Amino acid sequence: MSTPQPAPAAAAATNPAHTPAKAQRRKALLTLACVVAVGAIAFGLYDWLVASHEEYTDNAYVQGNVIQITPQTGGTVMAIFADDTDRVRAGSPLVQLDPADARVALQQAEANLAQTVRQVRQLYTNNAALAAQVRLREADVARAQTDITRAQDDLRRRQLLTGDGAVSKEELQHTQSQLSQARTQLAAAQAGVAAAREQLASNQSLTQGVAVARHPGVLAAAARLREAYLSSRRTTLPAPVDGYVARRGVQLGQRVAAGTPLMAVVPLHQVWVDANFKENQLRNLRLGQPATLTADLYGGKVSYQGRVVGLGVGTGAAFALLPPQNATGNWIKVVQRVPVRIALDERQIDEHPLRVGLSMEVTVDTKERGGPTLAEAPRQQPVAQTAVYDALDAGAEAEVARIINANLGR
Repeated sequence: MSTPQPAPAAAAATNPAHTPAKAQRRKALLTLACVVAVGAIAFGLYDWLVASHEEYTDNAYVQGNVIQITPQTGGTVMAIFADDTDRVRAGSPLVQLDPADARVALQQAEANLAQTVRQVRQLYTNNAALAAQVRLREADVARAQTDITRAQDDLRRRQLLTGDGAVSKEELQHTQSQLSQARTQLAAAQAGVAAAREQLASNQSLTQGVAVARHPGVLAAAARLREAYLSSRRTTLPAPVDGYVARRGVQLGQRVAAGTPLMAVVPLHQVWVDANFKENQLRNLRLGQPATLTADLYGGKVSYQGRVVGLGVGTGAAFALLPPQNATGNWIKVVQRVPVRIALDERQIDEHPLRVGLSMEVTVDTKERGGPTLAEAPRQQPVAQTAVYDALDAGAEAEVARIINANLGR
C-alpha cells in the first residue's frame, strides 16, 4: 500500500528556506552584474579620459655624456689623482705625465726663437751695408767715366799731333789702349752697381714693411715656441667638467700616446632618458609633451618629471652595427622601436641621483598634440662646453715677448 504524496503548497510549507536562498542567489548575481557593468564603465571612462591620452613604455634607460679623458701629448704616467667613483671638479688634475721631454722641447723652441730674432736683426743691418756698397760701386762708375774722359782728351790731342810727327805711333796706340781699358773699367763698375742694387733689393724684400718682432721668420719661431709651451702645459690632464670618474684604465709608469683613453668622467647631473616606443605609439607623441618617469632603483616612491625634447630619426635596427636585410630569405614582421629623448629636471636628479644605464618606466601625457614631431630650427647654443683649456696658453705670449725683447739689442 503506497504512502500518499503531500500537496505542493504543503511541500513549500514544509521547506521554508527554499525561496529565500533562491532570492539571495539572484541578488548576488545581480550585484556581480552591477559590479562588472560599473567596472566596464569605469574602464571605458579611464580609457577615454586618461589612457587614450598617455603612452607608456618600460623599454627606457638612463643615458648621459661619457667624457673620455685622453692626453693631447705622449708621455709616461707619473701620478694619478682620481680613481673610479671619485667625484671631480672641472679643472682639477686627473693624470700627470712626465714633463721632462716637453721641458726639453720648450727650451729648444726658446733658443730657436732667440737665434731667429738675431738672424733677422742681421738682415736689417745688412740693408745699410748693402746700401753703402751701392754707393761705393756708383763712385767706381763715376771714377771710370772720369778716366774715359781723360783718355779721350789725351787721344784727341795725340791724334792732332800725329801729322806733325810730334807723337809716335806707339804712343798713340798706348793712348788708345788706355781708353779701351777705361771703357772696360766703366762697364765693370756699372755691372758692380747693378749687382749691388740687386743684393740690396733682395735683402730689402726680406725686411721691407715689417718690424723685427713681426718678421715672418720670427713669427714662425714664436709659433713653434707656443706649441712647445702648450705641450709642456698639457702634461697635466684636467677634468673638463664636474662629474664622477669611471672606467679608469691608466696605470703608473704606463707610456701613453696622444689619444689613448685613460679614464672617463660622467656628469650625472646632466643625464637624460632614451625611451624606446613602438611604432604605433609615435602617432601622438610631440615635442614638449610632459612625461612622468620612475626608476627601478627607487621604485614608485620617487617620481621624475620630464618632457619630450626629441624623437629619433630612425629605428634602432636601422642604425645597428649589422642592420637587418629584410629583402632576403623568409621574412617575419617585427615591431620596430624608435628612441624618444626625455629631458629630466636637474633638481630632481640632484635629490635622487641616477646612473647611466638604469632602467626606467616612462608615461608621456599626449593630451596636448600641437607641437612638432621634429625640431624645426637649428640649435643656437652648444650641446656641451668647457673652459678648462682656455688658459693653457695664457703665459705663452708673455714668454714670446720676453725672448724677443731680450734679443732685439735695444
